[in-house]
Amino acid sequence: MNIAVCVKQIPDPAAPWSLDPSTHNLVREGKLILDDSDAYGVEMALQLVDKAGAGEVTLVSMAPRNETSGLRTGLAMGAAKAILVTDDQLAGSDALSTAKVLAAAIATTEFDLVIAATESTDGYTGTTPVQIAELLGLPSVSFAKKVEIDGSVVKVDRQTEAGYDEVICPLPALVTVTAGVVEPRYPSFKGIMSAKSKPVVTLSLADLGLVGAAGGAVAGQEIVSVQKAEARQAGVIVEDDGTGAQQLVEYLEQLKFV
Repeated sequence: MNIAVCVKQIPDPAAPWSLDPSTHNLVREGKLILDDSDAYGVEMALQLVDKAGAGEVTLVSMAPRNETSGLRTGLAMGAAKAILVTDDQLAGSDALSTAKVLAAAIATTEFDLVIAATESTDGYTGTTPVQIAELLGLPSVSFAKKVEIDGSVVKVDRQTEAGYDEVICPLPALVTVTAGVVEPRYPSFKGIMSAKSKPVVTLSLADLGLVGAAGGAVAGQEIVSVQKAEARQAGVIVEDDGTGAQQLVEYLEQLKFV
């Protein structure tokens, strides 16, 4: 069982984020870390490979400046190797460009299953995984709260507003997992040390044959302006002297809520 896991390396959420004043894109300078949402996908993949008794987990990522800090975290958890696509032309990429790049990178390795988070912490589009599936010609199942491999199929409990659907899908396939699917392990000291020697293959747009087909220059969207959110206004205090309910109704009527 060979599993490719899409992971994103993002600026540390604990540090203040900023936007480039000219492009309005998120500044990605300095060390990048593994997106917390992707740790669930890595853990799920590791457990599935362990249960199968054979195979390996490959991390696939797109990041600037040959950044591998986040990938090393996934490797320390137990992934066997990683593929990193890094190219200056990728700055400002939209979701579709990202999907094209990740799909092409995944296609360079052998896989039975592709796992991704439902969405990234710094983007929240939630569209990239299904675009990857379409580009690779794979069936996809989203919002998985439980994943099992049974021979040539993957069985998924797909979370819904009303509960969950039981889905059976032929392999190879792409599955997006929710935060509740598993509890990610903490990398051990041995894992951290071994991660330093695990292979990370670095590719460019030229290596993938995507020059002119992906990246900021061909993005289908552009951020033209950014405005600060309005400051939160002080609320209204209602002192209940026996007419509190009436005062509340009158206030809601002013706001046209009732």
